[in-house]
Amino acid sequence: MNAATRYRLLNNFTILISVIGVAIALLDSGFTLPTWLQQVFHIFYLVIIFLSFMVTAGRYIYTKKPLTFNKVAVFDALTSIAIIILLTAHFTDLVRSGLSAAVDGFVAIKIAVFVTFVRELSDHNFNLNRTFLHPAQFFILSFLVVVLVGTLLLMMPNATTQPLSFVDALFTATSAVCVTGLIVVDTATYFTTFGQVIIMGLIQIGGLGILTFVTYFSYFFKGGVSYETQASISEMSYMRGMGDVVSTLKSILYVTFAVEAVAAALIYISIYDIPNMDWSEQLFFSVFHAISAFCNAGFSTFSAGLYDDSLRFNYSLQLILAMTFIFGGMGFTIVVNVLRYLRYRAQRLINRHDQRYIYQPWLLNINSRITLITTGALLLVGLIGVMIFEYNNVLADHTSFLGKLVTGFFTAATPRTAGFNVIDMGELTFPTVMLTIFLMWIGASPNSTGGGIKTSTFAIALLNTLSLARGQTKIEVFKREIAEISVRRAFSIMWLSLLVIGTGVTLISYDQPELDLIKVVFECFSAYSTVGLSLNLTADLSDFSKIVVSVIMFVGRVSMLTIFIALLKNMRQRNYRYPTEEITIN
Repeated sequence: MNAATRYRLLNNFTILISVIGVAIALLDSGFTLPTWLQQVFHIFYLVIIFLSFMVTAGRYIYTKKPLTFNKVAVFDALTSIAIIILLTAHFTDLVRSGLSAAVDGFVAIKIAVFVTFVRELSDHNFNLNRTFLHPAQFFILSFLVVVLVGTLLLMMPNATTQPLSFVDALFTATSAVCVTGLIVVDTATYFTTFGQVIIMGLIQIGGLGILTFVTYFSYFFKGGVSYETQASISEMSYMRGMGDVVSTLKSILYVTFAVEAVAAALIYISIYDIPNMDWSEQLFFSVFHAISAFCNAGFSTFSAGLYDDSLRFNYSLQLILAMTFIFGGMGFTIVVNVLRYLRYRAQRLINRHDQRYIYQPWLLNINSRITLITTGALLLVGLIGVMIFEYNNVLADHTSFLGKLVTGFFTAATPRTAGFNVIDMGELTFPTVMLTIFLMWIGASPNSTGGGIKTSTFAIALLNTLSLARGQTKIEVFKREIAEISVRRAFSIMWLSLLVIGTGVTLISYDQPELDLIKVVFECFSAYSTVGLSLNLTADLSDFSKIVVSVIMFVGRVSMLTIFIALLKNMRQRNYRYPTEEITIN
């Protein structure tokens, strides 16, 4: 056995034990273990980190390529520095506390193990076609696995302040992974800081998707993604250009973490004067709500959410959160395209006399134009509706017109799958409830962290209706013709959404006939569109109704159309066409 083969075996072994190490670290944090077992785990963590350094060094010793200063080397250097810093902090605390002390409270070495796991995973090739699953099946299964793992993690003793039933844990995990925000237990009082960190992790993973994380690691750190993987992801995300797949996946992570970091910093500044909170609690609040907002999750670490007396009159905080979840709900591909367009316009403005910066047509593509116009129109309609219907109702507590305007804007924007509330939802007038249901059903934009039928689906349906009314046989907008497959997909998504929601309303009303029907309808629309708003009904649901709502949240996140694609075998396209017949519709 040559040295290169031994290195590959050691590499595979290190990946395996790093996965085991992450699992042990979670169990070590979630349960109160005997001191001797904690010491054994402590040694195991050190072994994992030591082997990881050996594998990292071997990566450059046994390579056949000339050593270069590339992105892989930069990543290895940064992760190595981070692990060394974490180990230094760990041993400093260990010496300060005494070498014989229990090590369950030291989180630095557990974070170091997680960083090691990420680094070793990134060095492994990833190919969807090596699996026996269709890409849509892999996508659905990945969410299902994370939900089940999250359920078990939330049931650990150290994650909660009191025992949590399986149904409640499943509901909470599903709500977090599907970035919904509906809760059956109080996040602030029922979960410890460790439990809230688990929820925050589930939100981040669910918002971006397992596929995004794994593929990004494979590309950026290993150096490439196979053609087959690009084709599979292109099929799942409906990206027709192969070159768009990798560049978009890279941009998703850059934009996400950059926006969340900026949002967390701004939130921290806006809450500096909240009483009875030290800097560490304010920092955790800022990071938690930045992730929850960008991922359109709607979870909060306050019992009353943003309706808490210390928050609901903080208009700067409302604007920061609103901008964050609107940004997250626009769709990653749209955000990336808009940022590229703005960069191009800035370069053209600064270098307007430079011939290298020539005019580039259609840099802002048709998807971005439709999404921006539809999003802006829905926000305006929602704001006008809330201001008219609620000016002397839930907005009456805000004495200034600016306060009413900001709160009205936030209330109009949050049904677009964000789920935060700065007003008492149970006090809304009936017209506002109906308007909120409509906005929730439409939801966010495609390829975003939000749910709903999506803004593009609604826009295509509206354009199709207008074209039929004008007697046109095709849909034309911005000097482009909308593809027939897009129209077919839009109407499939719309009727499937109503089918799922209607089934959910029927099952819950049958199980609990005493519940107010409009509240049940509101709850099911909120669950399917992964919004998280409720007319104070969620806590009153029975276990059966909680499971029904959990299924609706899951279906709404992965899309019923994706489930059909996963279940039904694709038929081969045949090179013939039957005679066309027109069916009587109206």
